[in-house]
Amino acid sequence: MTAQTAERRDEDWPEELHRVLKAAGVRHMSYVPDAGHAALIRLLSADPEVTATVLTTEEEGIAVAAGAWLGGGRSVVLMQSSGVGNCINMLSLPAMGRFPLLMLVTMRGEWAEFNPWQVPMSRATQPTLEAMGVTVMRAETARDLVESVESAAALAFTADQQVAVLIGQRLLGRKVW
Repeated sequence: MTAQTAERRDEDWPEELHRVLKAAGVRHMSYVPDAGHAALIRLLSADPEVTATVLTTEEEGIAVAAGAWLGGGRSVVLMQSSGVGNCINMLSLPAMGRFPLLMLVTMRGEWAEFNPWQVPMSRATQPTLEAMGVTVMRAETARDLVESVESAAALAFTADQQVAVLIGQRLLGRKVW
């Protein structure tokens, strides 16, 4: 892969994820608005085959994903690492009900973070999810992200597992406010 091809792929990861999620049969997305997910949210919201639900808090997305599955559909929940803390109790729903759960989590509080309030939950995101029985995959590059989401979707939807893909802050870029 040339440097130019790698750079193009780094920029195109939202389009690649849209393709991967559609190929996995995802027809529902729930999310709390997040700059890191903005391009993917726009793509999925504009897709006439995908229903998008804006959440008031992240744990609602866990229940929405369970409801989508019970209705015969597949869903993805998009959130920021700071929202994982809001989901802890609700993560018992897919675990006990044996529902698949696919979460894409943009990380804050890491590389070049400007907001110190993001750091504590960033440190706790992966261990917290793992303590609740969620399989965690981490992606730091666009290529790793696309491959991880393909793998996570297969694990979630064919083996009824709860899976979160953590998207490293370096891939998302520095936030400036």
